[in-house]
Amino acid sequence: MSFRAKEIYNKVVRRVGEEVKLPAEAMESVKNMLPNIKVVMGRAKRGIFAGRHIRFGNKVSEDGGNKSRRYWKPNVQEKRLFSYIHERHIRLKVTTHALRCIDKAGGIDEYLLKTPYNKMDTEMGIAWKAKIEKMYSELPPEEEATIEQGSEEVRSAKREFRRESRRAIALSKQSQLEATKADDDETTEVVDTK
Repeated sequence: MSFRAKEIYNKVVRRVGEEVKLPAEAMESVKNMLPNIKVVMGRAKRGIFAGRHIRFGNKVSEDGGNKSRRYWKPNVQEKRLFSYIHERHIRLKVTTHALRCIDKAGGIDEYLLKTPYNKMDTEMGIAWKAKIEKMYSELPPEEEATIEQGSEEVRSAKREFRRESRRAIALSKQSQLEATKADDDETTEVVDTK
């Protein structure tokens, strides 16, 4: 296990294991699932970056093709994401790639549950994942069904909103086409009368 993985493991134990003592085999499985990445940029430790990090390359001049080193930082946004299990908003720093992944998974809870520990390369992500897994394991089946129903309602509302916006755009385009046809007919009549 790399130094970084040991560091993450100790932080997860401190954050999650404080309230309730977790079984030793569970903590051992967490230890095995931690990422074996040696270096992660500093600010990625404080958010969910979904594998995006600083990239390095060359800036090439137009005229001479001279190369000078440069870097590209990931597109990081501070967002409030709603967690159904916590029933509150969570303020996080996430990359736009992570936002798309979260949206595709169906919310922050589902994204954290579906993403394996070894793909989660930040302490914050691993800690939130462990908390949510622990809360899901303690939930009665009725509450789990209501959470799933709430997330399905949100997905269906998004789908309906997209449909309505597409219909509105199509109707406006159709009315513009009809208006241009009517204008063309009027101009041809004026030209014919002269």
